[in-house]
Amino acid sequence: MTNDGTTAGAASKADGSATGSGDIARSLELLWGAGERPSRGPKPGLSLDRIVTAAVAVADAEGLAAVSMRRLSTELGTGTMSLYRYVPGKAELLDLMLDRVQGEPFAARPDEPPADWRAAIDGMARGHLDNLRRHPWLLKINQARTVLGPSALRGLELALTGLRGMGLRDPELIGVIIAVNSFVEGLARTRADEAEAVAQTGLSEEAFWDNQRPYLERAMLSGAYPVMADMSQDTFSAEFNHFEFGLERLIAGFDALVREREAERAASRT
Repeated sequence: MTNDGTTAGAASKADGSATGSGDIARSLELLWGAGERPSRGPKPGLSLDRIVTAAVAVADAEGLAAVSMRRLSTELGTGTMSLYRYVPGKAELLDLMLDRVQGEPFAARPDEPPADWRAAIDGMARGHLDNLRRHPWLLKINQARTVLGPSALRGLELALTGLRGMGLRDPELIGVIIAVNSFVEGLARTRADEAEAVAQTGLSEEAFWDNQRPYLERAMLSGAYPVMADMSQDTFSAEFNHFEFGLERLIAGFDALVREREAERAASRT
């Protein structure tokens, strides 16, 4: 047992921030309901759902690093070893946490997709951004090898269903999802990093830039940066909504591609 309450094996397999780094077979059993109940011991007072819920709550409040089997045992009022009867360790728990929160944007959504693919992209982007704001620890996770559970697959199914009307090839539809999610995650990561910097340094964003202003003003007057010196006073205004601007441009770009493909199909028919 390590100091953070994980087993030595789990600690050696992952640092707790990469999905798919634990026992993949066990994670899949737990995700798909094949191994929820402990195989031995007295009648359980816990459940896998309670453990995952507690883990997500700790991560939301204090970050992913605060999640450990020992901490969860305190939150749930049970012994640490009791948790291992349900989940092997933090690496597998992370797979369950990720699937849980990935399903949230779709939990309250009707199964019928939006009638228009533009509305589907808009809803996808806004839902993803809201989810990252609720769970900023998602931005710290390496999801290159995600173990797919039912919530993740349902989300992908609904997203693809909403995009079918674009008339694009299947790899291109996946490309649309990647482009939208990457755009959203880039903005969300910037905001999360700003908040983290304030918390770590105690220096507000305004004070940070005020410290640099005299140097930047001299640089603009030097003539070495003519393009930036000629920009308007509101160039970096916080009132400009980069999310809305970027999302509109993304949809417009995809719209141009859809129209191009429609024209190609019409030409081939004639």
